[in-house]
Amino acid sequence: MKQETVGDLELSLGYVLKQVHASMRTAMDEALRSLDLTVPQYACLELLGQDPGLSNSELARRAFITRQTMNLIVRRLQERGLLTRPDQAPRGRALPTELTRDGRTLLREASVAVRAVERRLFSPLSPERQRRLRQDLAACVAAVAESPDA
Repeated sequence: MKQETVGDLELSLGYVLKQVHASMRTAMDEALRSLDLTVPQYACLELLGQDPGLSNSELARRAFITRQTMNLIVRRLQERGLLTRPDQAPRGRALPTELTRDGRTLLREASVAVRAVERRLFSPLSPERQRRLRQDLAACVAAVAESPDA
């Protein structure tokens, strides 16, 4: 069986996905700068807004960053009064984290800004093509997760 190489990057789906990711990250950085937020800080706020009480480990996993990095992010957001964590874990070792009122207000502004970036990025695609792309990409993620090589 002949092994294939990546070949021409302009024809590589992975390369185009990386370009999309980089474009979105740059646009998100710009949109969040006026709110004094980084993309990982925004991700933390958005995750807590949708699922209050997550632990540091769960936040890190869902935001695709290390626990150590998330710990720094949580500490910084806590210092800004945007989230709270108890001094002691109610059970086990995990400290559940929740947004404060100021955190919810800032999250709303940030989420609107990020949604505008998403709309702009995917504007060449109809709503139906966007839905299909989401389904296709989710299927790709599932294929890698199910692979014995993963």
